[in-house]
Amino acid sequence: MLRSIWHYRIFILSSIFADLRGRYARSKLGALWFILHPFAQALIFAIVLSEVLGARLPGVDDASAYPVYLLAGMSAWTLFTEILNRTMTVFLDFAGVIKKIAFPKIALPIIVMGTAVINHVILLVAIAVVSTALGYKPGVVWLILPALSLMVALLGFSLGLICGVLNVFSRDVGQVMSIVLQLWFWLTPIVYPIGIVPASFQWLVRLNPMTHITGGYQDIIVYGRAPDLLGVGVVCALGLVVLVASYVLFKRAQPDLIDAL
Repeated sequence: MLRSIWHYRIFILSSIFADLRGRYARSKLGALWFILHPFAQALIFAIVLSEVLGARLPGVDDASAYPVYLLAGMSAWTLFTEILNRTMTVFLDFAGVIKKIAFPKIALPIIVMGTAVINHVILLVAIAVVSTALGYKPGVVWLILPALSLMVALLGFSLGLICGVLNVFSRDVGQVMSIVLQLWFWLTPIVYPIGIVPASFQWLVRLNPMTHITGGYQDIIVYGRAPDLLGVGVVCALGLVVLVASYVLFKRAQPDLIDAL
């Protein structure tokens, strides 16, 4: 499979850029929409929670810290959910192509991941500009962000591939995951710091792998410090296990995919 991916590398790269062009075709703002959506969502949360409900980051007096905190968490979550959601339906979306053209089917989720990663890089550049304007200048610790981005991308890819294969054989998977992701979002400390969670429930939040990823983004962008290496290491190990599991499932299901579609 790795040899086939390398053999079709030009097809994959050209498809990634074609996907980017197609998503923003006939749009005057183009790729800015990918930046505006998480910015708008973070702004809404910031207005409602900080201005209306008076939410503040513990130990931080700066009023602009909370919006930057939201942007940091939202950027990681956006990358994760974009890859997961699009990979979950990619085989159904391109069923006609799969039936007519012979190519490695694993290329489709890889194209999805490549597009999402490029969008994420654009978003991080925008966040760097905004955080600098608000007094949170990027430092050396920002060099850790690519590693965290790769981890969250692989985790979203692996879970998306598992759900995408299962979704071909049972469309209920997509419906269930839409509910799971809503619950998952609120179990992840994005709009709230983990310190405000009652001690009796903190263990549940810490079991969430995205807690350590989004927390890493927030540590780097807001606090200018390195993330918790132990938590990130556990998530990395978990991501590798899920990646292997997704590969095994895809390999076994691949011969039956076309018939199920």
